[in-house]
Amino acid sequence: MCNFALMNIEELREFCLSLEHVEETMPFEEEILVFKVCKKWFCLVFLKGNLRINIKCASDEIVEMREMFPAVSPGFHMNKNYWNTVLIDGSISDSMLKVWIRKSYKLVIAGLTKREKMQWGL
Repeated sequence: MCNFALMNIEELREFCLSLEHVEETMPFEEEILVFKVCKKWFCLVFLKGNLRINIKCASDEIVEMREMFPAVSPGFHMNKNYWNTVLIDGSISDSMLKVWIRKSYKLVIAGLTKREKMQWGL
């Protein structure tokens, strides 16, 4: 472990909400905080146990992330071809976590239809 400062839930929440058109919900009985862009999930935060997130990933990077970082595993309860789970244990820098979250956000926006993008002003 590299002993980077640990991002906490408040910093994570603040960063996600700083992105345009983002809302937060708790659809699973207060155990998972879900961040959505244009009503579509891009980051799930598990509130029980160790802090960890699920993020959407580009197909050409998903396996590489898992191989390079022991804190990254296939997406918990998600499609493992598109989602990774990241344990926030201090082994990955906050700046890298933010890059990955922003990429997840952009991937979701890229997957919107032209009509949805127009509707949201994107």
